[in-house]
Amino acid sequence: MTHSYAIGIDIGGTNTDMGLVREDGTIIARSNIPTNAYTELVPYVHDIIGCISKLMKDNNVDKIDGIGIGAPNGNFYTGCVDNAPNLTIKGVLNFEEEMHKYMDVPVVLSNDANAAAYGEMVYGGAKGMNHFIMFTLGTGVGSGIVVDGKLVHGSTGGAGELGHNILIPEGRQCSCGRKGCLETYTSARGIVQTFCELRAANGPRDVKEGWIPDTVKDSDVTSKMIGDAANAGDPIAIATYEKTGYLLGIAIANSVTFSAPEAIFLMGGPTKVGEPLLKPLRESFEKHLLNIYEGSCNIRMSQLKANEVAILGAAALIKMKQ
Repeated sequence: MTHSYAIGIDIGGTNTDMGLVREDGTIIARSNIPTNAYTELVPYVHDIIGCISKLMKDNNVDKIDGIGIGAPNGNFYTGCVDNAPNLTIKGVLNFEEEMHKYMDVPVVLSNDANAAAYGEMVYGGAKGMNHFIMFTLGTGVGSGIVVDGKLVHGSTGGAGELGHNILIPEGRQCSCGRKGCLETYTSARGIVQTFCELRAANGPRDVKEGWIPDTVKDSDVTSKMIGDAANAGDPIAIATYEKTGYLLGIAIANSVTFSAPEAIFLMGGPTKVGEPLLKPLRESFEKHLLNIYEGSCNIRMSQLKANEVAILGAAALIKMKQ
């Protein structure tokens, strides 16, 4: 059997991860370079191409269907990364143009949450679905929206920023410059802030095994610690996820009114806590869902492996041009 292959590239602020992906979603081989070692696009792309060539050569692959790139501020229409604040290479970066100097294959670029959504549709739990929304919870909150089997890009290429819907007017300060965005409450950072606020309001307490001691400074608390503590019965950690789930449930219920999806998919570190988040989330979602959508949409976890989703999502973008 002759296989087809694509390259998936995940551009992060610290590292750039690449993978040679077979058409069945198997990552044959991987490579990476430090993104933050570069301040100019030309040498950065040169080294990425070097890694791609080595991946292909080492695995006896002489042809690929294309290169897919998931990146912060990635613009599908232009093939550019537009002024991504967490990259050391500044400005509008035309990856498509620069890569075509080396390889005559399709280059498709989109933001990382869109890539994750498309990866779920091509390789994961959304296979066969034409309407769904993916929420990615991490340092921020991203989303990818699929309607009629196609990613929604909008007029600018920047559609689907549901993490920046204002949930609490004049609420917490967001990195986008506005206040009260969903991201400020349901990202990893938002979860930590909620825990620290609740702990301060609660006052000194007796701490049982597995809970977060009062001696742990706010600046040292992580969302994973809070998740572990919630599963160990820490009432403040549990209350943190109850509030987080409640607010995320409202946001997800609101998103259903936009595109009437068949399912909502969740992925990212904060979702790994399980029921302490998912139980209040489902309850809030059902409570706030407009009645005409009852029974038509449910909340599911991504079926892609956490350490593969970025590369698979990027590689899946190639399907748009086939």
